[in-house]
Amino acid sequence: MWTAGRMSNAKNLLGLGVSLYFWGLMDVTTSVLSGSARPLSERQEDHLSDKQHQRMKRSWVWNQFFVLEEYTGTDPLYVGKLHSDMDRGDGSIKYILSGEGAGIVFTIDDTTGDIHAIQRLDREERSQYTLRAQALDRRTGRPMEPESEFIIKIQDINDNEPKFLDGPYVASVPEMSPVGTSVIQVTATDADDPTYGNSARVVYSILQGQPYFSVDSRTGLIRTALMNMDREAKEYYEVIIQAKDMGGQLGGLAGTTTVNITLSDVNDNPPRFPQKHYQMSVLESAPVSSTVGRVVAKDLDEGINAEMKYSLVDGDGLDVFDINTDPNYQVGIITVRKPLSFESKKSYTLKVEGANPHLEMRFLNLGPFRDTTTVHISVEDVDEPPVFEPSFHFVEVPEDVEIGTTIQIISAKDPDLTNNSIRYSIDRSSDPGRFFYVDITSGALMTARPLDREDVSWHNITVLAMELNNPLQVGSVSVTVKVLDVNDNAPEFVRFYEAFVCENAKAGQLIQTVSATDRDDPQEGQHFYYSLAPEAANNPNFTLRDNQDNTAWILTRRSGFRQHEQNTFYLPILISDNGRPMLSSTGTLTVHVCSCDDDGMVMSCTAEAYVLPVSLSRGALIAILACIFVLLVLVLLILSMRRHRKQPYVIDEEENIHENIVRYDDEGGGEEDTEAFDIAAMWNPREAQLMVKNRQDMLPEIESLSRYVPQTCMMDNNVHNYVLAKLYEADMDLWAPPFDSLQTYMFEGNGSVAESLSSLQSVTTDSDQSYDYLTDWGPRFKKLAEMYGATDSSGALW
Repeated sequence: MWTAGRMSNAKNLLGLGVSLYFWGLMDVTTSVLSGSARPLSERQEDHLSDKQHQRMKRSWVWNQFFVLEEYTGTDPLYVGKLHSDMDRGDGSIKYILSGEGAGIVFTIDDTTGDIHAIQRLDREERSQYTLRAQALDRRTGRPMEPESEFIIKIQDINDNEPKFLDGPYVASVPEMSPVGTSVIQVTATDADDPTYGNSARVVYSILQGQPYFSVDSRTGLIRTALMNMDREAKEYYEVIIQAKDMGGQLGGLAGTTTVNITLSDVNDNPPRFPQKHYQMSVLESAPVSSTVGRVVAKDLDEGINAEMKYSLVDGDGLDVFDINTDPNYQVGIITVRKPLSFESKKSYTLKVEGANPHLEMRFLNLGPFRDTTTVHISVEDVDEPPVFEPSFHFVEVPEDVEIGTTIQIISAKDPDLTNNSIRYSIDRSSDPGRFFYVDITSGALMTARPLDREDVSWHNITVLAMELNNPLQVGSVSVTVKVLDVNDNAPEFVRFYEAFVCENAKAGQLIQTVSATDRDDPQEGQHFYYSLAPEAANNPNFTLRDNQDNTAWILTRRSGFRQHEQNTFYLPILISDNGRPMLSSTGTLTVHVCSCDDDGMVMSCTAEAYVLPVSLSRGALIAILACIFVLLVLVLLILSMRRHRKQPYVIDEEENIHENIVRYDDEGGGEEDTEAFDIAAMWNPREAQLMVKNRQDMLPEIESLSRYVPQTCMMDNNVHNYVLAKLYEADMDLWAPPFDSLQTYMFEGNGSVAESLSSLQSVTTDSDQSYDYLTDWGPRFKKLAEMYGATDSSGALW
């Protein structure tokens, strides 16, 4: 029978006590000292009779050994002793150890059965080992006992401190939280045996973080310990938590961790404007939606709690300005809502409010969560271009309007207080054909060329207005001119008509349907009337029937057409429109006589050629052709001689009285020169019809007439129209001389008070010339008198 035990020496007293605690032995002294244990049944029989009420003793469980971990001695650690009842102590029994750690961690004395640990044991690495023991006859090797299994358990000591495996910790808690608000729970683990003693019993404490936070000693839950903690005052806290084993008793091991706690923001701070008054300025030319300035309300909160909503709550510019919130920077951007005018209003006052849109009910007592400020906006004056009233013109003009007719008065004004004078012109890129002209001072828009709806039915003109004192300031207005139709085009055939009539045609047979077109566009629609021309009204061959649907039929009036008699007929047809006045034209229908089959299909339309008379010889034909050639040469010679003949150009003075050319070889005659031009000639009516051939070498520049000469709106329309008409004639006629109607004299003449200032008639030396008369001309000529040395009687200069 196997037994096991441990030696009772001073070195192993602690291990013995632990073994007794686990084994629950009542009579361990005898068992350990003897190295054996009696069976439980024998001991029970000894005490049953006399000790019925006495607690029973339990036998030693031999197959479990206990040994302390972390042994640090130099000798092998004694674990226990194995003993067989067959062993007589004479060394005939040999003990063998096998299993987990045998020979490596544990060894056995094969004679005595003593077991020792030869390596350092760590319960946290391995808590027990399972081994097998065997007793053999040393001489024969025969097993003396059945192989038996036993366990060596490693007993724990407090050799591991608590550790925070998840540290360091990061947590947050809302600012202004009540005392006791949970923040985070920390947990420390101890690798020691939690079932044995207090080695793994952990107690938490706070080393750093008071008085703001506290920790539950048993659970490790961190809570707030101070009321009204303000994030705006202090946002970050570093808390150090300690975990100590052995229930926190002296001698226990401890570990620490760091908890970084951040106070999260709540909306506990109302917005406030740092300025109660803002001063801004904006140009009156600022476009709509342009930025005037920015205002900002400071809020110590952050994130959603610092969001701001700006609005205009009062002031005299609520309909002129607007304010928007920039979500990135939480600023209020004031913009222009309507066009500004310095002349109308020079300044505005606005009351701006900034408010938090997200509120917390428990902090409403800290409000109000809104604030206001006053913004003064000054409108600055700029030199603005002229403004047209109205801003768009639509004009309808008949296409037969006379040149120089005023079709619209274009008006613009300077919006500035200076109210500068305005000069008008036409943007020539909008009127490349130069059909119109605008008076430079009055803004009267007139026709400068004949209008033709069939060529250009719409004109989009841009009229410019420029400030006289600042040519850079130019305004513009669009003028749309619709050319109205008048009946100025006669109808005509849509194409060239050529008809065929069979020789066997019957009277009343339809040979052609004709239709017409008209470039005009009357409002009531086109309607054409067809009839034979007067010279063909009694045509015996053909007749015409008007279908009253803008078409007409051409019918035969007789039968019996013959090619050899006449193979082609020309039928003039009169086409009239329904305009006012009615216009008409004559179109010719060519009718060929053809030979046809019985079904009316054309077979041939060519008449047989006549045979020349036999009496006309070839020599006669050659003579005739030679005469014709000589005549042609003579005609060409005459034309060539007439072309090279020089013909002087003679100007009809009666027709060109307004185009006198006056030559001056000397100084002008002052007021007397007006005799060279008779303004009465401009009152004559136009003398000839306008020529339709356009000149390519010169474009009319009508503005030149009034560019330098001041004009008024009351100028007589007849004179103006006459000048424009003559200018147009000069531009259209390639051979007409220049139309010089403007005569300018920039010097004094004989007819003036000062007479002629020319030096052409002066003497050669200054000594022969006397300038005393300059003193009689008054103060205006005082400087000249001083320069030329005129003296008084005393000899001093005058």
